[in-house]
Amino acid sequence: MAERVTGVLFVCTGNICRSPTAEGVFRALARRRGVLDRLRIDSAGTHDYHVGAPPDARAVEHAARRGYDLTGIRARQISWSDFQQFDRILAMDRGHLRELKAFAPPGTLWRIAKFLDHSASWRGLDVPDPYYGDGRGFEEVLDMVEEASARLLEEIVAGFQR
Repeated sequence: MAERVTGVLFVCTGNICRSPTAEGVFRALARRRGVLDRLRIDSAGTHDYHVGAPPDARAVEHAARRGYDLTGIRARQISWSDFQQFDRILAMDRGHLRELKAFAPPGTLWRIAKFLDHSASWRGLDVPDPYYGDGRGFEEVLDMVEEASARLLEEIVAGFQR
């Protein structure tokens, strides 16, 4: 019997800063943990501003400094099929959460949550948008994403053992 694959989708506005950072970090952590083959990991945007574009160069640069590779990621917009393909659809902020809930097909709201609900340090907060700031914003996003991703991965892996 094949092992079940758990789908995790990270969502921000244009899918060029926060959500691709979360995708890249979570993918790397899953690879290190040896469970990448049990996960479907992706990211998307609530808007189509950057469809087909790579992540923001600053996001790529700051992630690379910490050993994460975002270069293969391309922006896309969320679609209805994502609500069937992914078990967890994680919004980077409360605005994305609201948009996802309004867009979700009937019967899929249980899949949607705020990403930082998995954080011990930043529970209840939004992942701030670093796009209009300087490098410190991208570092702050990485700090948040690393911590919340590690906790999320532990939660998912614990579910594998049930």
